[in-house]
Amino acid sequence: MRFEDRFFEDYEVGETRTTTGRTITEADIVTHAGQTGDFFPHHMDKAWAATQPFKKRIAHGTLVMSIAVGQTAGDINPQSMSYGYDRVRFIAPVFIDDTITVTAEITQKRDH
Repeated sequence: MRFEDRFFEDYEVGETRTTTGRTITEADIVTHAGQTGDFFPHHMDKAWAATQPFKKRIAHGTLVMSIAVGQTAGDINPQSMSYGYDRVRFIAPVFIDDTITVTAEITQKRDH
């Protein structure tokens, strides 16, 4: 049974789903910089980034978040809502050629 075919009573608190992977590319970073205007050297300047603690360019946090939301978009259920975006934290850098996945967990059920 796919998530979009389910109703409130079909969900169980604690169940999870992990998406397939999505590899972050240099094109993703360049495109996101153009869309947002965020051309900070952390994302764009390979030579400068090599002098910094991570030694390479990092993806924008907002890019990673956007891709993560997109990875779960195919399972958005018209009968339910998702919450928690206000508690997102960026705890580790994402680099070019890193592959990310998203694990979504049902942590609570509440009638509206």
